[in-house]
Amino acid sequence: MWEIILWASLFVILTVSELATYQLISIWFAIGALIALICAVFNVGFGLQILIFTVVAAFLLIITRPFVKKLQANKHVPTNSELDVGKTAIVIQKINNNELTGRVRINGIDWNARSVDSSIIDVDSNVIVEEVDGAKLLVKKL
Repeated sequence: MWEIILWASLFVILTVSELATYQLISIWFAIGALIALICAVFNVGFGLQILIFTVVAAFLLIITRPFVKKLQANKHVPTNSELDVGKTAIVIQKINNNELTGRVRINGIDWNARSVDSSIIDVDSNVIVEEVDGAKLLVKKL
């Protein structure tokens, strides 16, 4: 009788935690607890109940988790700054990595800029955006 209470309690706790988080992790263990509960009702030995719980939960986790993970994968949406990579900008403040100076203008927006090869780039030079590093563009002279 105590096994029935154990598995029923575990099933309820795991189901409630799944409903609270929507992470699709504890649901497999909840199903394993449900199958173990059914086994307990039919007087299957406790050791076998634990084995069945473990095997069912592991099987469901291994089989379905990659599929669910693929469905939940966040699609990367490029930000405006990432869309600037490969575009041409104009230097509005001399770029000198040693002095940590440099600004460029691209699409009407001013950005801090650094040279990818540590070269000094003068004002009014055209540069190409190689990379975005936070709020700073890494550029090279055309």
